[in-house]
This record gives sequence, structure tokens and C-alpha cells, in this order.
Amino acid sequence: MPEEIHPHALKASVGVGGPPALRQRVALRALHRGSAMVLALFVVVHLLGHLAGLAGAAAHQAVLEALRWVYRQPVVEALLLSCVLFQAGSGLVLLWRGRGRRRGTVARLQALSGGYLALFLAIHTGAVFQARAQGLDTNLPFAAAGMQVQPWPWFFVPYYFLAVWAFWTHVGCALYWNLPPTVRTKALVLALCLGVLWGACLVALLAGGFHAMEIPAPYLAPLAALAGRG
Repeated sequence: MPEEIHPHALKASVGVGGPPALRQRVALRALHRGSAMVLALFVVVHLLGHLAGLAGAAAHQAVLEALRWVYRQPVVEALLLSCVLFQAGSGLVLLWRGRGRRRGTVARLQALSGGYLALFLAIHTGAVFQARAQGLDTNLPFAAAGMQVQPWPWFFVPYYFLAVWAFWTHVGCALYWNLPPTVRTKALVLALCLGVLWGACLVALLAGGFHAMEIPAPYLAPLAALAGRG
């Protein structure tokens, strides 16, 4: 949790006559957790889809088209976008409310990873919808374009790596708070290791470390222009 109060202790302290502010905090946490579960399912599937790129751009595109048949349905896309907006907003609220009261490494890790995820969601979602408005397919070349034009790799390498790390770290922290004490530390460490390995694998994929990346000019031109090379 973004604050140092253990979630089970927080729930137990709230009764029918509990302070309104505390009841609102618990309600916000519950909604935050609910939207997080929806987004986590999408993100895991999305990341698995990216791993299909290890077999080449054509394999990635085939998996992407199959997944889009589901998540680009208007109702599903509206639900996901609502969850993104609520998750980022509610996460920042919880982050702000817990300032100065966090104790311990796990609480600070959860706050740090949650803050970065909110930033990443805002940037990435905006970039995706801007590209779609310009008629660009937000596929593997779209994600990899930033690795091909200097100096943008200095931004996109940590941008993507930290996003994957932050996601699995946040998941690991949530598991830590909700699993039995005998296994919660192992679950957190496993999630942290998974975040590092998966993030490194994704960055290597986008940088062409597994297969040469052929990026169409329309994806490269805006980055080159911003770098003063267009």
C-alpha cells in the first residue's frame, strides 16, 4: 500500500461508525485495487504479446491482431481507458496522502513504483492515441522507433525498462501485503527479479537485439524532427 498502515489493520479499524475520512480512504483503496486487477490482466497479456516479438515482427503482429479483436471492442477499450485514468489518478491521491508516513522498504517500493506507473500510463496512453489519430499502427515498429534515432534511446531504454520493473514491483508489493508471512517475501523477490529480467528482455527486443528491426519512415520522422534532424 502507498501508506504504512497495513491493509488488514486498516479494514479492521473501520466500522459503521468509523471516521468518514477513514471510510473514504478504504473505499478509494478498494476501487484502486479493483481497477488494478483489471489493468494487471491486460498488462500481463500485453507483455506476453510483446514477447511474441522474439519470434519476429510477423509473429508479433499476428498475436497483436488476435488480441486487438478483444481489447479494441468499444466497450472493452472504454473500460480499459477508464481504469487507466482512475488508476493513475487514485494512485497519485494515495501517494500524496501517504507522504511522510511510510515506514519500511516495501511501502516505499510500492509508492515509487506506483508513481512511475502513473507517469508512464499518462505518457504512453497519450502517445498511443496520438499515433492512432495520425493513422499509424501502434505495433512493434511504433514501440521500437525510439531506439533507432539518437539521442532518443537515452530516454526510451529507461522508459520501457522501468515501466516493466515498476509493474512487477507494484504487483509484488501487493502480494507482500496480502499473502501469508511465510511466503510474502519470496513472492516479492520473485516479482522484482521477474521485472528486471522481463524489462531487460523487452528493451533488448525493441533495440534489435534478437532480430533486426525494420522501422518505416513515418515512425522515425517525428523523432528525428524533435532531435533536430528532420
